[in-house]
Amino acid sequence: MWSVGVTAVMVAVECLEVGSSTLNKAAMNKGTSDFVLIVYSNAFAAIFILLPSTFIYYRNRTRPPLTVSIICKIFGLGLISCCVQTCLYVGIGYSSPTLSSAIVDLTPAFTFILALISRMEKLDLRVQSSLAKSIGTMVSIAGALTVTLYKGPALVSMSSSSNLHNELRSPQKNWIIGGLVLAAGSFFLSLLYIVQTSIIREYPEELMATFICCVFVTIQSTVVALIAERNPNSWRLKPDTELIAIGCSAFFAVALRSLAHTWACHKKGPVYVSMYKPLGIVFAIIMGVTLLGDTLYLGSVVGATIVAFGFYSVIWGQSEEEKMIDDKDIDSLKSSSPKAPLLQTKSIFCRN
Repeated sequence: MWSVGVTAVMVAVECLEVGSSTLNKAAMNKGTSDFVLIVYSNAFAAIFILLPSTFIYYRNRTRPPLTVSIICKIFGLGLISCCVQTCLYVGIGYSSPTLSSAIVDLTPAFTFILALISRMEKLDLRVQSSLAKSIGTMVSIAGALTVTLYKGPALVSMSSSSNLHNELRSPQKNWIIGGLVLAAGSFFLSLLYIVQTSIIREYPEELMATFICCVFVTIQSTVVALIAERNPNSWRLKPDTELIAIGCSAFFAVALRSLAHTWACHKKGPVYVSMYKPLGIVFAIIMGVTLLGDTLYLGSVVGATIVAFGFYSVIWGQSEEEKMIDDKDIDSLKSSSPKAPLLQTKSIFCRN
């Protein structure tokens, strides 16, 4: 039951995150500073969403004590999260939400390597579950690269005069810069999953850890924005696409995503969480065709199908590993049961 719940939450979060990225891109193309957008998104999430939620949740519950060590680790986690958000927002500003979804698909590979280095994952190709997860990760990345590099003939062509469609266009010369920045963001995101899992195993309070981390990110991103953004007018909120983008980003891309990822890392581990990133390119294609009037190409369909196969392979491998762990736990309980020696003794007496 937990597996189904985690899967449903992660799929929903990826879908909502792509939609939030689309709104952020539209706001940036209207003049919104990406650095200021990060500050306001985290501030709104911390003050209006996470703070009330934390107060209500722990009103009748006992919270484990926070140590200096945990706070320092969460501060470091916030610093990594600040790097992730800065790279992703700046990268989207230079490129597009679709390219962002494609490049971020490198996250499972980075996460898998870092998890092996930190010994959070074990690689044994002789075991089917481990082999399935390894192959599934590579297949999903291959599918995402197929969407990015292979266009193919047009399957569905839709003309659109939507203003939002025009707002999401970026000069081709900026795509290389955007791609490099997004690749750096993917690495930081992988590192975030590893550190996040380590912290939440030591301090298993997802909501409190997410709230403290969000406060730290708000402070850190404010310092970055004050250095990078010299125009005072950039800090003025406009009641248009900018305010809508900040509100959606605060709720979906900061509060909900951070809490869901922290919870899923605690339940399933960093590699499992990172495997949902390739689904982002599928959602980006669907939104582009249905909402923005983009043309659907053969490469997009083929790539999305490959991503689906890779995703299923990893999910199957994860479920098999969980079954193996459960079977080992049952066997250990049986072997340590005090009834076993009594039965053996009784059988000996019966034979005699």
